[in-house]
Amino acid sequence: MTDTRIRLLQEEDWDEVVALEERAYAASGLSEGREALRSRQRASPSTCFVLEHTGGFGGYLLALPYPLFRCPDLSLAEEGAARESNGGSNLHTHDLAIAERARGRGLARRMQRHLEKTGRAARYRTLSLVAVRGSEMLWSRLGYRARPEIGLPASYGAEAVYMAKPLEPAVTDPTLGSSPRAEAG
Repeated sequence: MTDTRIRLLQEEDWDEVVALEERAYAASGLSEGREALRSRQRASPSTCFVLEHTGGFGGYLLALPYPLFRCPDLSLAEEGAARESNGGSNLHTHDLAIAERARGRGLARRMQRHLEKTGRAARYRTLSLVAVRGSEMLWSRLGYRARPEIGLPASYGAEAVYMAKPLEPAVTDPTLGSSPRAEAG
């Protein structure tokens, strides 16, 4: 797809990110607001991306290091502790949203693959997320395993489910064999 590009989130993207986040989550009470969203990006600018699709804004992905089996509270901004306490083992997909005009083209999956590649390059062992609004099945198809025993902040609502998956390093030399799996469940 030459009309689609994933790049790092930049300052000039925030109006579109906030507008899309509000359209996607306000009706379900999950909208966080500009400052909380920006705090996620400040915690890890190298793992927050924007999707450009056919020359315009197509979506965003916010991810940050976070301890496995924990997640940010939607009602609170990040204070920097997540990165320090994580030790670099887990990369948490906090939010992934595709603009209405770009949906149905596999772009969310493409952004997720981009995050996986970024995570492998940075030597993360697992990816995690919180599935909201019935999206657990979608994430299961992408290799995530539901962890319903993990307690979540009330800000996610009663239907949310914590999910995680191992992030195996890319094997470029076939003589190396497979690497041991990280424990994600």
